[in-house]
Amino acid sequence: MVARQQTPELISEVSDIEETRNERWKRHLSARAPLQWLARGWRDLWTNPVPSLLYGLAVFVASIVFIVYMFDTGRDYFLFPALAGFLIVGPLVAAGLYLKSRDLEAGARPTLRSMLAVQPMAGAQVFFTGMLLTMLMLLWMRAAVLVYALFFGVRPFPGLDHIAEMLFTTPTGWAMLVVGSLIGALFAGFAFAVSVFSIPMLLDRRVDALTAMGVSTALVWNNLAPMLAWGAIVLGLFLLSVATGLLGLIVVFPWLGHATWHAYKEMR
Repeated sequence: MVARQQTPELISEVSDIEETRNERWKRHLSARAPLQWLARGWRDLWTNPVPSLLYGLAVFVASIVFIVYMFDTGRDYFLFPALAGFLIVGPLVAAGLYLKSRDLEAGARPTLRSMLAVQPMAGAQVFFTGMLLTMLMLLWMRAAVLVYALFFGVRPFPGLDHIAEMLFTTPTGWAMLVVGSLIGALFAGFAFAVSVFSIPMLLDRRVDALTAMGVSTALVWNNLAPMLAWGAIVLGLFLLSVATGLLGLIVVFPWLGHATWHAYKEMR
């Protein structure tokens, strides 16, 4: 008696990448759409500009205080991972800027006090997303230390005065830069996908954190052209701010925050 062969139920046809896309989440925007978001964000920034600029100033001062603390406590090796981690938690920090843009749309006159007194429609759900982003930043900072240890062993961090020579003049340094950049890109890409629209959505609607993060990820994945362009713009403006000793954050941070609200409004 010949035993009948059965195909295991768990085996299924491998899906093509295009099959993971969903027409429901496609907005059919061009890669130039982020330029319109920037223009609208710039308009919001200079409409009653004092609250936005004070918001940016507060972010700048907090960043400088954090950096000084790292140097004073001998943790300067966290500087570069911390700068990259700022991009992970940035959407959460910008919550007050989203509120100003929303108030401007409603015809209200926002104040710094109203921007700081964030009252999300989703209630405490926004804090769950904030906890996830904070954990991602801390995990990335720890991963960066592990990557350094994998390539350079227990060798002490040489300090910022010598790190450039160690990284750019040795094969090991170049290898660490490549691997570290790839790992950092994975963290940044995931954080960008789950947060870019979820934080504005939690402020604007009564949804749970997981739903907001899932919708944000779906919108990013199904609109790659404009979202990749937006991500590149955010990174470019942030690097420009770093080149100015973070002073540029006073203008760049509120500008990007207002623009992100308009990106959410067009994508939702």
